Amino acid sequence: MRKLTITLLLTALVAIGRAQTVTPRPLTLAEYTRAQTFNIADLDKDTYVKFENAYVLDRYEGRKPYFITGSDGLKKRIDLYKLIAKDGLQEIGTMVFYTNEKGKLYKALVPNFTAESKVWEQYFQDIDNINKVETNFILKLSYVLSKEFSFQQYKLLNGGKDMKEESATYGNDICFPGDELVTMANGAKKFLKDVKSGDQVITVDPATKVASAVTVKELTAHVAKNYALTKLVLVSTQINGQDIRLSSKVLQATPNHPMLTVQGNQKIGEITIGQDVLCLDEKTGKYQAYTVLLKTEKAGGTQKVYNIVADGGSTVVMNGVMVLQK
Repeated sequence: MRKLTITLLLTALVAIGRAQTVTPRPLTLAEYTRAQTFNIADLDKDTYVKFENAYVLDRYEGRKPYFITGSDGLKKRIDLYKLIAKDGLQEIGTMVFYTNEKGKLYKALVPNFTAESKVWEQYFQDIDNINKVETNFILKLSYVLSKEFSFQQYKLLNGGKDMKEESATYGNDICFPGDELVTMANGAKKFLKDVKSGDQVITVDPATKVASAVTVKELTAHVAKNYALTKLVLVSTQINGQDIRLSSKVLQATPNHPMLTVQGNQKIGEITIGQDVLCLDEKTGKYQAYTVLLKTEKAGGTQKVYNIVADGGSTVVMNGVMVLQK
C-alpha cells in the first residue's frame, strides 16, 4: 500500500510540474534547502511574496486552499505556491504549506520534473519524515496533487493548448538539444554543445553493461530549426524493507533518435510508457533499467541539435541515460 501511494504521488507531482512549468530549469539541492526557510506571513492574503530579491512564491493559479477532513474528523489545510526564480522567471518547484488542526505548519517543496535525482530523494525523505509525526500527511498530499493533475488534464483536453499541435520540424536529423548532459570518461558531465573532437566519453556495452571510454571524432551540429522533441521521464524504485529509494531521469531527443529498450532498438518517439531503458544509477555506479513514467512530444523552439560520432562503441550516456550513437 505504501509503495502504491508513493508511486501515485510521484506520478501526480511530476505531471503537475510538467503542466505548469513555462521555462523549466533544474531546482538545485542548495535552492531546495534555502527555500525551506521561506515563509508566508498570511496565507489568506499574501499571494505573491519575494525573497532575497531572487525568488518569488506565487499562489498556484490563484487557487484557494484545500481543506481536508479525515476519518478522525480533524480538518487540515493545504496551500500551494509556485516557486519562481526571478532570473528568467523560471518555475522551479511547488511549495506546499500544510496546516493541521492545531495550527502546526509543515512545509514541503515539490521539485519540478527537471530536478536531479538527489533533489527528488531529499524531497521524498522530507515528506516521509513529516508523515512520521503528522499522520497520513503523504496520503493527503497525494490526494491534493492528484486532483491538481486531473485538473491540468481537464484544461489540456478542454481549451488548454496541446503542445503537440504546435508547428515543429520532423525530419532525418537524429540528434539531441545542446543542453543535454554527456557523461565524460572522467565521470564529469558536459553540455553536449560543448563537447569537442578529442574529448573522451563513456560508452556502455548493452549486453554486459560494462562502461569504457571512447574518443569523440566529431560533434555533428544541425542547422537551427524548430525541431520536434520527444521527452521521457524515467524512474526507478528500489525497495529494501521499509526503505524506498526513488530515482528519476529526464531525456530529450528528436523523435527519430534510436534508443535501446528491453524490447530492442526503437526510436525515442515510438517508446511507450512502461517500457524499460538502461540508465546510470549515480549512487551505485551501476547501469540498471529505469521505467518510462511520462512521455511528451512538442516543438522545442528554434535551436541547433547535435550528435556525437565516436571512434568506438555503439552508445553514449546522455543525462544519465544510455542512448545509441547515430
